[in-house]
Amino acid sequence: MKMWPLILLLCPAALAAEEVQAHGLLFERWLCVTFFGGHEPAGYTQKWDIPAEANKNHGGIPVNPKAVKHGAPIGLGDALRQHDIAEPFLLIIGAWEQADAKTKRWVNARAARVEPAQWRALWGGVTRADLERLDAVVKDKALTLEEARARAQAMKTQPPFTTAVIQLNPKIDRSQRRLQCSLRFDDFFTHLAPGAPRGRLERPEIFGVPLPGSFASGARSFQK
Repeated sequence: MKMWPLILLLCPAALAAEEVQAHGLLFERWLCVTFFGGHEPAGYTQKWDIPAEANKNHGGIPVNPKAVKHGAPIGLGDALRQHDIAEPFLLIIGAWEQADAKTKRWVNARAARVEPAQWRALWGGVTRADLERLDAVVKDKALTLEEARARAQAMKTQPPFTTAVIQLNPKIDRSQRRLQCSLRFDDFFTHLAPGAPRGRLERPEIFGVPLPGSFASGARSFQK
């Protein structure tokens, strides 16, 4: 099933062959074209990547697509925004692995319907007020980067934050001060897709449709 040419034509600039970060957008575009009427995101600040009105055949609820390296945490974005979710939604993951220096391949995929009670349970005893306190430390410009990191880390290791399944990830450096969150790969399957295979699959699929096998994407490199 060869769908990549269609996706590349739809978004050629963002999905250039050597773009190492294109897999997330590529996965989202494949989902949009295949299941959600070719939905075009309005912008990066919208509440949902794929809103409920674009989901006419799979529950009529909003969709949050995530591409992730197999076994790695699933990045969810802004912690306060995620904590505020109080409606059912589809969390769809596509897990990839680096096949060679220039190619990634999809090795697992799963769509999980998440109910508000399930989502709330993943936060344990963490309230919005708790997150606001941590967020205030992360964004406190009166603190040096080192001080902010140390205080945020100290808070994370104490209740109520230790009661949550969702992981809090302060991003504190010279370019940003944000409080983001993630869900461990295994926790996704344990809590949201129990019984689904979490290992590498020969033909991963979403709603019965196999994902294309591989796509051009180099391994990430980090410079000091």
